[in-house]
Amino acid sequence: MTLLLDTHTALWFWWDDPQLSTTARALICDPANRKLVSPASAWEVAIKVSLRKLNIGGPYRGFFPQQMLRTNFEWLLGTDDHFAALSALPFHHKDPFDRLLIAQAQIEGIPIVSADDQFDAYGITRMW
Repeated sequence: MTLLLDTHTALWFWWDDPQLSTTARALICDPANRKLVSPASAWEVAIKVSLRKLNIGGPYRGFFPQQMLRTNFEWLLGTDDHFAALSALPFHHKDPFDRLLIAQAQIEGIPIVSADDQFDAYGITRMW
């Protein structure tokens, strides 16, 4: 199965954070599952680091490439189809990063691994 990881999901997995659900951990640890991360997550983390709202334990530069390589996660690059879907989304969720993840999950037809139950309003499969 192919999974799209929400930003907090990837971070909590990388940091072995107890907030990550047992189900989410099992899905990510399953070697049969392909784990995707949107560049929107890297953008979100970079902004939060610059605003000092998030401490990633070191400098931002290199953080995502190192973690992605270490865990065999892959990038889900944005496409015109993703952005077109984003432009048509209703505003159940206001966060621009999450809205792109929702559009990507819709277009790719893949579940998103997230604790955010606001995603459920979009008819996508959310696993947690």
